[in-house]
Amino acid sequence: MDLHDELPPAVPAKELLALAEDHHARTARPLGAREVAGHLVKAYALEAPGRTVTEPAAREALRVAAGHLELGALRGSLGLAVVLVHAGGDGDYLLVHTWIEGHMSDLAVFTGPAGRPEDLRPGRVGLAPCVWEAAVLAHERDAFVRHVLDGTGPLVERLAAWGADTVEGDVR
Repeated sequence: MDLHDELPPAVPAKELLALAEDHHARTARPLGAREVAGHLVKAYALEAPGRTVTEPAAREALRVAAGHLELGALRGSLGLAVVLVHAGGDGDYLLVHTWIEGHMSDLAVFTGPAGRPEDLRPGRVGLAPCVWEAAVLAHERDAFVRHVLDGTGPLVERLAAWGADTVEGDVR
């Protein structure tokens, strides 16, 4: 099939074009690096237009993340994680991305109704980052490689550089 002539049957042109028309930037804001459940965690707020990640919401999301990270050793955690607290257009999301053994990562996604971080629960099986969350995680993958894996010098200096390398502002 030549993609210049027609779309495959499973490609919904109307839905894809509607997504493209509605696509917009979201604001990413670093919340700092900190220790959570024995892990060095880099935290972010990600905000849809008209939504804000409040300090109480960030605290509650980090509490939920701590519960997940406490079991990190069972998943081969290397003790480094990125937490995204996302005030989305259709609800709230929490992503806990942990670097684990063998150049791999572990991802947990929690979802809940907008403005009710106390109701965050594990997302459905197979749920993956949205385009905005993936933009932050792509930056974090590159920062991990740049500073930790390919970095030089003592590990504590590499981790400090990794912690300071953040994305801020509009992500698409």
